[in-house]
Amino acid sequence: MPLDPQVKAYLDELANQDVPPLSEMTIEEIRQGTRDEAVTLGAAEAVERIEDRLLPVVATADEANAEFPIRIYTPILRQSADSSLLPAFVFYHGGGWVTGDITTHEAICCRLANAAACIVVSVGYRCAPENKYPAAVNDAFAATRWVHENAAEIGVDSQHIAIGGDSAGGNLAAAVAQMLRDQDLFKPVLQVLIYPVIDYRFDRPSYIENGEGYNLTRESMEWFWDCYLAQAEDGSQSYASPIRARSLANLPPALVQTAEFDPLRDEGEDYARELQRTGVEVKLTRYNGMIHGFFRRGVMFDQANVAVDEVVDSLRKAFA
Repeated sequence: MPLDPQVKAYLDELANQDVPPLSEMTIEEIRQGTRDEAVTLGAAEAVERIEDRLLPVVATADEANAEFPIRIYTPILRQSADSSLLPAFVFYHGGGWVTGDITTHEAICCRLANAAACIVVSVGYRCAPENKYPAAVNDAFAATRWVHENAAEIGVDSQHIAIGGDSAGGNLAAAVAQMLRDQDLFKPVLQVLIYPVIDYRFDRPSYIENGEGYNLTRESMEWFWDCYLAQAEDGSQSYASPIRARSLANLPPALVQTAEFDPLRDEGEDYARELQRTGVEVKLTRYNGMIHGFFRRGVMFDQANVAVDEVVDSLRKAFA
C-alpha cells in the first residue's frame, strides 16, 4: 500500500527541516530534540494521581547506591468499580535505548491508564551510551519485579500485570518476559510489543525496503545498537535480541504491532510468528501506510488512535 497521506505530509515537513543524522549530533541534542517533539504531540490528560519513586539499581560494585525512577499513574475511573486494587501495565519507553524518558511518554501513559482503567507504571531505565547493555533491561526487569512484589502497596492486583513498550521499549518488554520465565517468577497476562526491536540484524527485507526515507533509517538503527552494546557480540544474547532465545515457549500472550514502512517491520513479525509456533497466543497487526514511531502521534495520524484503541482493548481483555 502507499504511504498514508498524513504520514507523507509529515515526512515532507521533516525533509524541509534538513535534520542532521544522529551520528552528527551530540547525545544531549538528540535527547532535547526528543523532549521538544513530545511537546508537539499534545499535553497529557488528567489522571487521578501521579506518584514518583526511585528504585535501586541491581548493582555491580561500580553501581552501589545507584537509582532509577519510575512514575505511577492512577487512572480516573469512569464507571462504578471496586478500585481498591487495579490491574497494572508496566511500560518501557522507546528511543533506541538512548533517548526518551518518562516525561516524553507521559501523554501516552496517562491515556492508556484512563482508557484501560489500569495503573500504568512508567520505567525510567538507565540509557546508553552512558549505561551499556544490560543496564536498561536489568532496570526494566527490576522495576517489573518490584511492581509485582509491592503490588498491594501501590494499589495493584498482582495477578493482573501486563508489560509493554514501543520500539526499544518493546525490546525490553520481550526481554523482561523471557527473564521472568527463566527465573520462574510471575507470568504477565500480556506483553504489548509496539514495533519492537527484536534482532541485532540489518538484512531483513524491511531494512532493504524501508532503510531510507521513512524517518527511522538503517543508519540510525546501527548507531543506536552501537550506543547500546559494549561489544557487538552482546547482540547475540537473547535479552538483547529476544528472537535468539533457545525457546520462546511458555511466554505471555502477545500483542505485536508493526508499521508497513518501518525497517523493524519484519523482525517484529518474525518474532510474532516464532511465538505462535511455540504455542503462545499472539495477535499481530500490521498498520499499513504507517512508519516507525506512529503510535504516539494521534494528533497527526488517525491510525495511531486505532492502534492505541487496540492496545486498550487487548489490555482490558487480558485483565478480565
